[in-house]
Amino acid sequence: MTVIDISASVMQFLLAFVVVAPLLGAVAALLPAPPGLKGKNPDQAVLRHGVTVTGAVLIATIVLAVGFDHDHPATMQATTDISWIPALDVRIHLGIDGISLPLLLLTALLTFLCALYSYFKLPAGPSPKAFVALVLVLESGTLATFAVLDLLLFFLAFEMVLIPMYFLIARWGGGRRQAAAWKFILYTLLGSVVMLLGILLIGLKSGTFDMVALATDNGRGLTTSVQVIAVLAIGLGLAVKTPMWPLHSWLPDAHTAAPTVGSVLLAGVLLKMGTYGFVRILLPIAPDGMRTFAPYLAAFAVVGIVYGSLACLALARTGAKGDLKRLIAYSSVGHMGFVLLGIATMTPTGVNGALFANIAHGLITGLLFFLVGAVKDRYGTADLDTLAGATGAALYGRAPRLGALLAFAAIASLGLPGLAGFWGEMLTLFGAYSPAEGLSRPAFRTFMAIGAFGTLLTAAYMLIVVRRVCMGEHAPHSRLSPDDPAPQAVDGPEPSGAAGARPAATTPRLADIQTYEAAAWTPLAALTVLAGLWPAVLLGLTDPAVQKLLAGGKS
Repeated sequence: MTVIDISASVMQFLLAFVVVAPLLGAVAALLPAPPGLKGKNPDQAVLRHGVTVTGAVLIATIVLAVGFDHDHPATMQATTDISWIPALDVRIHLGIDGISLPLLLLTALLTFLCALYSYFKLPAGPSPKAFVALVLVLESGTLATFAVLDLLLFFLAFEMVLIPMYFLIARWGGGRRQAAAWKFILYTLLGSVVMLLGILLIGLKSGTFDMVALATDNGRGLTTSVQVIAVLAIGLGLAVKTPMWPLHSWLPDAHTAAPTVGSVLLAGVLLKMGTYGFVRILLPIAPDGMRTFAPYLAAFAVVGIVYGSLACLALARTGAKGDLKRLIAYSSVGHMGFVLLGIATMTPTGVNGALFANIAHGLITGLLFFLVGAVKDRYGTADLDTLAGATGAALYGRAPRLGALLAFAAIASLGLPGLAGFWGEMLTLFGAYSPAEGLSRPAFRTFMAIGAFGTLLTAAYMLIVVRRVCMGEHAPHSRLSPDDPAPQAVDGPEPSGAAGARPAATTPRLADIQTYEAAAWTPLAALTVLAGLWPAVLLGLTDPAVQKLLAGGKS
């Protein structure tokens, strides 16, 4: 069933447009604005250009989704297959199915919302032209990663996003941005070198780099030893990008230093490239190798779940001077641990849960980083002790709509039933209860129990964050007697001499959610609710494709 019947040639064009248009837009952003399109100044013109290009890509992606045959989501659609390097049998092979389509939509949506947000709130840094061009190159590389069906093209697209993100952190980031950018690029490049060796091993041993042909072969053309080596090499590169514990240490620094839109794109789409590689490449192409490493992958995943949660609890405690952006970054380590656990089960239930958790994390954590960036802009800091204050009413009293939306995003992140964060975690735990044949059921049930304990830790630190940032904290001995004067409104200076209070200047009432912020954040909040209440929309796309993928290309 298609919502609108669109011809195959138009679908091919739309997919090619989605991948190439941001790259062409990046080149155009660096050129002088044509007469009549300059607006009030050149900076405004290039920022409007970014909104226009990402908006056109989003519209094309939505049309692509509307024309997608939802009765056959396991079939590759909108395919283009052109010979590129005949000597190596490298082809420009594009296509989408029920696994890649949601990720394309997520990427196009988040990039458009980031461009819209930046039009009104451009991060401090050098030329806006360079900023817009880098965001568009980043979008093109990410979309290509989810659309290409050739291993070498996948690697090129996978690497294409590194340089733009490096410069976004290094030139438009906050404190310690140079060190964070270098850590990001070194970790990911080293992982990519190892991944390339694994891709070349598969291509040379099987005689093709075509991902569809390799998935259909289901590892029958590769010996077990080759599969094990390939999974180890490619898996290490993908694990760095995911990020999997203990290869995660670049992530908190990168998020803390990155500008708001950089954090949104990094958490919302770049982390998904690693887990997508596990599902698209390793599960169908090297199943025996994956079966060998699945228990270890699951073990690292649940350690990451608990480690990320404990790190967040440590940052959230009073007096720790924890950075809220850093806390959300560590929460991503835990949430991506659930995605890896679902993949490690090698079952339809677990893999569907992993794919659902991928999309939910992109929506919820993207919203969280938008909100934390807005809070930091208003307070001038993301330090949790400063945000909580000593006697103030915090966000509920100073910016109630902003506080309410932050509380909503935090509750969605902890996996409240009825919101998007619930289904992915639940399905991955169900998958771990009954893993694929050949995997140790007692071991995976132990991993399931540890993962379930991680959900309790997640609830603990998220509720602490809501209490401290949204409700505020009161100084010791601050309870009023009947004879004490009433507390002052928050638009005057806070007392600085109260016991336990932090010295502060004035704390005026904060600006609440602005119109452009509401435009950028409302779609993410609405989709979080929609995915939580109607999970069949996403699972109906992914499940047939996952079933076919795990069956070796057979529906």
